[in-house]
Amino acid sequence: MSKLSIVGIGPGNYDNMTVRADQVLQECDTIIGYTVYVDLVKERYPDKEFMTTPMTREVDRCRMALDAAREGKNVAMVCSGDSGIYGMAALIYELRGESTEPAVDVIPGLTAACSGAALLGAPLTHDFAVISLSDRLTPWEKIEARLEAAAAADLSVVLYNPASKGRPDYLKRACEILLRTLPEDRPCGVAQHIGREGENARVMPLAQLKDDTLVDMFSTVFIGNSQTYVIGGKLVTPRGYRDV
Repeated sequence: MSKLSIVGIGPGNYDNMTVRADQVLQECDTIIGYTVYVDLVKERYPDKEFMTTPMTREVDRCRMALDAAREGKNVAMVCSGDSGIYGMAALIYELRGESTEPAVDVIPGLTAACSGAALLGAPLTHDFAVISLSDRLTPWEKIEARLEAAAAADLSVVLYNPASKGRPDYLKRACEILLRTLPEDRPCGVAQHIGREGENARVMPLAQLKDDTLVDMFSTVFIGNSQTYVIGGKLVTPRGYRDV
């Protein structure tokens, strides 16, 4: 039976790819994905057939992968981070429908909430919410409601897709929403180019984050909860073990 694996490749460097993801990519015939993600793995798997689509062509990409698998190829679709967290796994299942062919395997990967948190310290040791600021698929009103709910619930918050050329002020807007509930000195952090050239992490208060102009689509943003504080330049959210 033909097979399609949706593979989370982590932040981009081989060191942060799982052993299982590497094994699947070694064994497959064809690697399919968004151009940027395929470029991250091309050098390591040079003998594979590569097929790509640009951004916003997710449906075409998934249909391409399903068709290739139905032709008998062992196909791997690569996703940055985790294949099921803002990845292609759900869309593959939707397009395949009730059919059982091709067989589908979801291969998990290290999402930016985990890899970015490690760069910043330990900001997600307690409950947290992950929210994308991209309104291409989600209305801004719903994003705003989720931000307000997370702030009211005193959750640490991770923001994906915080800014882009077409959305340069979205992080500022998100911070203004959070500041309705959170104090200006709430510790925050930015992890940028995780696992790639130019990797860096910065810690700052929420008021400063609001006006940060360096955040882009290669950034992941962290907002602490009421217990989060900075230790030696690192962002730390305690679980409460010392209080037991």
